[in-house]
Amino acid sequence: MPSVPAGQVTSLKHRSLLLVGNALGDPVDRAHPVYLPPGYEQGERRYPVLWCLAAYTNAGPGQVNWRNHGENLPQRLDRLIVEERMPPAIVVFPDCYTSLGGNQYVNTPAMGRYADYIVDELVPAIDDTFRTIAEPAARAVFGKSSGGFGALHLAMQRPGVFAAAACHAGDCGFDRVYRRDFPLCCDVLARHDGDLEHFVRTFWRDKRPGGAAFHTMMTLCLAASYSPAADRPLGLQLPFDLRTCRLDEAVWERWMRFDPVVAARAHAGALETLSGLWIDAGKRDQYFIHYGTRELHDVFEELGIDHHYEEFDGTHSGIDWRYDESLPWLLGRLKAA
Repeated sequence: MPSVPAGQVTSLKHRSLLLVGNALGDPVDRAHPVYLPPGYEQGERRYPVLWCLAAYTNAGPGQVNWRNHGENLPQRLDRLIVEERMPPAIVVFPDCYTSLGGNQYVNTPAMGRYADYIVDELVPAIDDTFRTIAEPAARAVFGKSSGGFGALHLAMQRPGVFAAAACHAGDCGFDRVYRRDFPLCCDVLARHDGDLEHFVRTFWRDKRPGGAAFHTMMTLCLAASYSPAADRPLGLQLPFDLRTCRLDEAVWERWMRFDPVVAARAHAGALETLSGLWIDAGKRDQYFIHYGTRELHDVFEELGIDHHYEEFDGTHSGIDWRYDESLPWLLGRLKAA
């Protein structure tokens, strides 16, 4: 690609107190990539901050890696700034990876207090370390897939921290997105005699786990997020019976409380305070997230919550190009220096 003035990616090394003793034994010492825009080293200018939440299977460090085709996210940010499509901004890529393959950015005893980790530890640490505009009016959160869900979840559960949020193909419409994986999960776990911990150990030893294994691990991560149960293996309760795959309605109800389609009604007040709220999904999303996103749009309309809604021609894959649209939009709704 043509050479353009480049920002720099540095790292915030941070030791968490909130993650100490987490049930999975995941690291409390982490390095979080931070993008500093071109010109950051000159002058004393302060910048708005965007927080980029990774999709399931990924984390902050993976989002800034070199790519063999197309731009990585720092290169995309460089281009958007040089083209004057967005103003210079600091962008944070928090590392919230877990031993269950990813994160939904919720507080759960089965994995850790990751919502609090971001809001109560990392946000202040970033403001203390870099020249940010250290106030909610200059702070936004965005992501795709699980990261998009996380952006909505934090906007609803922790109001007054982020002024704006963007959700690209984020998990919503749980009944259409998640339930189709439950029979697959039962089949995979049957090979381990229903032993969840044995499956997880085998997954990490397997040099080439297949798609069924990944979807099963994701289902365990979702259960750890939405239906923790201290007295169960891995500290989670599945919302279905492993032998018959019959839905456990009580556990499923716990999951549905996290569905943005449902949660938006309970947290409408928090959403109304946002200066910007963006949701979109591909018309051919292979996880059928577009159906839940349509319903979420309808709920927002019913509740009178101002938002930007789009359906684009695409699937769930390869959608980083959507950031060309949403990031300038978000920054246009944040306080500038």
